[in-house]
Amino acid sequence: MATWSNLSLQDSASPLMEQLSFFHDHTMIVLLLITAIVGYSLSYMLLMNFTNRNMLHGHLIETIWTALPAITLIFIALPSLRLLYLLDDSTDAMITIKTIGRQWYWSYEYSDFMNVEFDTYMKPEKELEIEEFRLLDVDNRTILPMNTEVRVLTSASDVLHSWAVPALGIKIDATPGRLNQGAFTMNRPGLFFGQCSEICGANHSFMPIVIESTSMKLFIKWMSSMF
Repeated sequence: MATWSNLSLQDSASPLMEQLSFFHDHTMIVLLLITAIVGYSLSYMLLMNFTNRNMLHGHLIETIWTALPAITLIFIALPSLRLLYLLDDSTDAMITIKTIGRQWYWSYEYSDFMNVEFDTYMKPEKELEIEEFRLLDVDNRTILPMNTEVRVLTSASDVLHSWAVPALGIKIDATPGRLNQGAFTMNRPGLFFGQCSEICGANHSFMPIVIESTSMKLFIKWMSSMF
């Protein structure tokens, strides 16, 4: 049986995703309220065969019909514009990684360290270990420290891709010949899964993304093993 967590957004793992979930939930409440009011009014007039002239004509009702939607849109637009700005803001980033979309896998480069780069391929089903996820796990996980601002630079070597991790509230297009950027901060340890979100070819659905959030101490230990 499906639960609310299966139907709603993923549990947030970053402050930005928490704000996105908050904005989504409250916007849906406004939309449901508007739908209920309009649906009730239409149903009442149709079922009761009732037409109120004041509801169809007049300066007052036309002013209300114009002003209320405009005010509603303003209250929705202002917080959404703030969130759009925060999605691209990476001025305080402590770590920068570059991810390159290829047909059909991801390449990663840790820009702040020398010679730390690797490719990640989806793990074949026959190589999966216990508690690993089919079609989601990769051979090389991207390990990053939590409570640290991370800047992500994306590009592609062939066609359009999209680097998306829903739990972190990040989705960046990977475009050949240019760099796009985004930023996130993970506020808890764990594994966070994503996928390429741009139809990029026959194996588009086999480009998973796995971010492993660890403490700074474990991250430094892992980084030392890469040299």
